[in-house]
Amino acid sequence: MKVEEIHEKGNAVLDEVKKAIVGKDEVLRLILTTILADGHILLEDLPGLAKTLMAKSFAKALGVQFTRVQFTPDLLPGDILGVSVFNQKTLEFEFRKGPVFTNVLLADEINRAPPKTQSALLEAMQERQVTIEGNTYQLPKPFIVIATQNPIEQEGTYPLPEAQLDRFLVRLRVGYPSKGEEMEILRRRMARKKEEVDITPILTPEEVVEMQRAVEEVYVSDPVLEYITDIVTATREDRKEIEVGASPRGSLALLKLSRAYAALKGRDYVIPDDVKAVAVPALSHRLILKRELWYTRVSQESIMEKILERVPVPKFE
Repeated sequence: MKVEEIHEKGNAVLDEVKKAIVGKDEVLRLILTTILADGHILLEDLPGLAKTLMAKSFAKALGVQFTRVQFTPDLLPGDILGVSVFNQKTLEFEFRKGPVFTNVLLADEINRAPPKTQSALLEAMQERQVTIEGNTYQLPKPFIVIATQNPIEQEGTYPLPEAQLDRFLVRLRVGYPSKGEEMEILRRRMARKKEEVDITPILTPEEVVEMQRAVEEVYVSDPVLEYITDIVTATREDRKEIEVGASPRGSLALLKLSRAYAALKGRDYVIPDDVKAVAVPALSHRLILKRELWYTRVSQESIMEKILERVPVPKFE
């Protein structure tokens, strides 16, 4: 598949999703960019900001299978991965697949489940496979986890460990709509006379996988690679505000996302602006701030933005 097709089909998917989501164009573009980069997404924001609707709308527009799991304190690993059940007719154990065997898995309020259940997703997210009682089962392609969590309600929650946060390619925040956007939401709801938004499938699972493979052909020059490395290195050298900077996995995240972002823009090469567009959502959640900043208004995103301002941008020819 050529880059022109990725650009054309990607924009068609975005236009379809925008039937359900008003505004938030850059957030939607970043979600699709992450899907094309074959990565997982963490949506962290307040309730009622259409996080679940976004996941569902993208799954419909991409033409892939969608499964939603509500994470609760009593959720067990087997409730996600599947269990072996004894068949009395055959006198053998049979594996019954869990909801993780899908294309897009929505892990709703992921931080409400205990660590044992959260960690059950680690192998699935990293290896795209599930191992039960010594047997390994491959997950379908594509496989994307879209997890949501509420950042302000901490009672009865289990914060995601750094190892699992690192498995998410991006962390995105949706934010409130503007006054005009909120009025448009109300107008559309009145016009369609029902809750559900009709989304037409634009792609097939096979086409999504083909687009993911095509992104791997996007060219990245040495100056842009050096720019990616300089940004990640700067997170490790900032000892005033950052306790632990981004790992090489952060560099790889920037590389994959900037390629997908460039392809969506219709280019078969990456420019520094592509890297800057994805750097904050790709690296912010990988930073561990100094303890004294935990109770201030300083956020990981604001620190990343300051780093981007001071890292020299290479001249692009």
